[in-house]
Formats: sequence, structure tokens, C-alpha cells
Amino acid sequence: MLSYQHAYHAGNLADVHKHALLSEMLDYLTRKEKPLTYIETHAGRGLYDLSGAASRKTGEAQQGIARALGWFPQDHPYTRVLAQIRARHGRDAYPGSPLIAQALLRPTDRLHLAELHPAEHAALAEAVSGRNVSLQKADGLALALSLAPPEPRRGLLLCDPSWERPADYDEVPKALKRIAKSWNVGILALWYPILSDPRHGTMMADLEAAFPDALRHEVRFPPVREGHRMVGSGMFVTRPPYGLDAAARRLGQAFAGAAG
Repeated sequence: MLSYQHAYHAGNLADVHKHALLSEMLDYLTRKEKPLTYIETHAGRGLYDLSGAASRKTGEAQQGIARALGWFPQDHPYTRVLAQIRARHGRDAYPGSPLIAQALLRPTDRLHLAELHPAEHAALAEAVSGRNVSLQKADGLALALSLAPPEPRRGLLLCDPSWERPADYDEVPKALKRIAKSWNVGILALWYPILSDPRHGTMMADLEAAFPDALRHEVRFPPVREGHRMVGSGMFVTRPPYGLDAAARRLGQAFAGAAG
């Protein structure tokens, strides 16, 4: 589990899917003055260099955000955050979800970010800081369980594991159901990969039975290279904010148009 480093995959099509929908949700939630809590269970390093050796080795960003940026209007929250981060860090910078959240949230909101990998956690501490930010080198699901319900109670949790361990497909839904019992007003957003084998199917059936009103949105795309098993990206969102279903449909049409 500690071998995973997202720098090799930052800005790929799965990131575009996940980060565009995350931006939509946070933009909607911050339209109300009432403060909120943002929890991220697998935060990564927060800021990525798409010109770096790791990104160039896989070429995933070139097939991802480099192609997809034109899918979004200039006033889309994802576009705004990308422009803001690149103005500050350079044209090859790419924000991970912690930096996207910090850019869209307000000083009155609280951010709790967990990252267990020592090097990734150290990089996260350099990329994201502030009086309203709490960084923990800890198991993210355990941290979320300890916080639920957080203060403020209004808010969103993003769970984005590496999915390197087969046990994740059993442990993650169990943890989310426990978190939801304690934090019954929180929005829980889970990202999952769609692989060439249907291993996510049992997990999703379990989650859909537990959260029948959740939004499940999936997009498909070709493997980035021969032998690569990821052929799509999924987001599962409990208590989806108003308008997210329409935003997801528009995003799905952009993915389908690019594939066609």
C-alpha cells in the first residue's frame, strides 16, 4: 500500500473525471455562507509537476488533462482552479484534490487531510498549509471514523484509495457505511477504477444497496498503454448535491465524444 505514488498518474483521465466532479460539488457547497468540513482519506502530495520524470514516464497526463482541458468552459470551477495553480506554480503544475479543495474552500471551512506514505505526506505539508488545515500521517479511513461527525457537520468526504490491495474492495465500503451512520448529513464521495476485470462489481452492488439514493457515475476510456488494466473511472456519491447529476451527464458526453 505504501508503494503507491500518484505522480506517475497525475492529470490522467481518471483525475479529470474525479477532480471535475469534486470541483462541481465544492463550488455548489460554498454558495451558502454556512461553513463546512472537507475530509480526504488518501490525500497524496497535493501538487504535481507534469514535466517531471514520473509523469513523462507514463505519459498519462498527455492523454488526460492535456487533451481534456478544452472540454470545460472558462468559468468552470475545475478550469478556474487549474488556472490559479498554474499562475502560481507554472504551466506544468497540476493540483491534486487537496489543493483543489483548498482553492475552492474558505477560511471558515475546515480541511482534514490524511496521507500515510512518509514522502507523500512530507510533500503534502509543503503544498498545503493554513490555519484551517489539519494534516495527519495516518490511515485515512480510521481518521474519518474518529472525526465522524466532524465540526462543522455540513461537509464532504473524498475517499480515493490506491486500490492496490484486494482487501480494499471489502474494507472501504464497510468503513463508508460506518462513517455514514455517525455522519448522516455528510456527503461521501468514493473514486474507484474500472479495470479490465469486473472486480469492482460486488463492491458497487453492496454500496448501492446501502445507499440507494446515491449517484453512481462511470466513464470509459482506452488503456493508456498496452497491458494497462484501467479502462475507466467511477465516482459514487451519497447525498449528491443539487445539479451534480446534470454535471456528470455533461462530463460523460465529453468523454464519449473524445472516445468517438
